[in-house]
Amino acid sequence: MAKRKQTPPRPRDMNELAAHIGKIATGEIEDVEPKDNPASKRGEARAAKLTPARRKEIAQKAAAARWRK
Repeated sequence: MAKRKQTPPRPRDMNELAAHIGKIATGEIEDVEPKDNPASKRGEARAAKLTPARRKEIAQKAAAARWRK
């Protein structure tokens, strides 16, 4: 599987993060928007294939699991 180009993570240190945000605000650097997550597209494709009855079964099972706690 081909590796995707990763966007550099934002700094974890508060001072570095503040400087990074300041650079974005002044236009020194561009803020890179994350691309769509491929996993979300798979979920949409699966939902499109499900029948309404099957979606209802899945939802009822999930609700029962939540209320079981």
